[in-house]
Amino acid sequence: MKLLAIDVGMGTQDILLYDSNKNIENCFKMVLPSQTQIIAQRISMETRAGHDIVLAGETMGGGPCVGAVRRHIEAGLAVYATERAALTVNDNLDRVRGMGVVIVSEEEAAELNVTMIEMCDVDKPALKKAFGLFGISLPNRFAVAVQDHGYSPDTSNRVFRFDYFRDIIKKGGGLNSFVYKGNIPERFTRMKAVERTLPGALLMDTGFAAIRGALLGADVKMPALVVNIGNGHTLAGVVDNGVVLSLFEHHTYQMAGQMTIAKLDDYLKRLCDGTLEFKEVFDDGGHGCYIRETVGFDNIGSILVTGPNRSIMRVSRLDVRFAAPYGDMMLTGCFGLMDAYLNYLENHNDGT
Repeated sequence: MKLLAIDVGMGTQDILLYDSNKNIENCFKMVLPSQTQIIAQRISMETRAGHDIVLAGETMGGGPCVGAVRRHIEAGLAVYATERAALTVNDNLDRVRGMGVVIVSEEEAAELNVTMIEMCDVDKPALKKAFGLFGISLPNRFAVAVQDHGYSPDTSNRVFRFDYFRDIIKKGGGLNSFVYKGNIPERFTRMKAVERTLPGALLMDTGFAAIRGALLGADVKMPALVVNIGNGHTLAGVVDNGVVLSLFEHHTYQMAGQMTIAKLDDYLKRLCDGTLEFKEVFDDGGHGCYIRETVGFDNIGSILVTGPNRSIMRVSRLDVRFAAPYGDMMLTGCFGLMDAYLNYLENHNDGT
């Protein structure tokens, strides 16, 4: 069985071509710029060239590409966008229009005499070409992780995102509850967009793919505290035998270094001890915190740290271990996707 697992982050897209007939160490891997970085570069090129643009295609991750859109408009150039592409900028299309973006239909976009930029979180033709250069064909199975705040045009996307996590944890919090294949909730427009690009794909949130992957390391003792320090977000959860007991999410960098080691150490200890509160994290600019069950910091068996900004915790006072499942930290999310897909196959007989 072959599977292409793609962990889409703000900085990179990490890719694993899993082949069950090979040792995991011999499976092919790539770490490439994320699509939002690639799209941002394309927009910036058109800005320098003085060309108007139209954004078409799918809803995708924002961040760098949205910043590039703002700079394009500030340069006095026009930006058109279809509705799906415009949702990349903001779920509230009136706010998108307020930025200066002109919303057009798919038909109008095709007729405009401007540079068209196709938006997508996964560029399947580009990946097919890249692998093809080495004589490798893409498999027909895909597992993709993206961070989807959920469609929230009239409310805080931080609250909207964390409310969903809280509900899942209240209902049991099993790691499989954060895995979707053909049952993506309507709220997750970004995951739905990837599903349209890759029909039949398994989808996960990047944070939970990383947690799942980190737990695949050797000699992990339960309950475990798992910390994923990404380029955009820091997500930490206490997990005991496949069940998420508590969780908090914050931004890694916001307004020049928001997540300090002192703050992170403090948050992690209090997450385990049950004294960290939602309001404290939210008022500090994070997404929130939820504790269903308190285990106590002294009872934590392993503290696993992963993510491209894990170096923040090199001076931690906690007894941390840098997770590198199968010897590769950057593929932690991909290994989580792989594990989720294999688990799905074990429990379903639909042949996918």
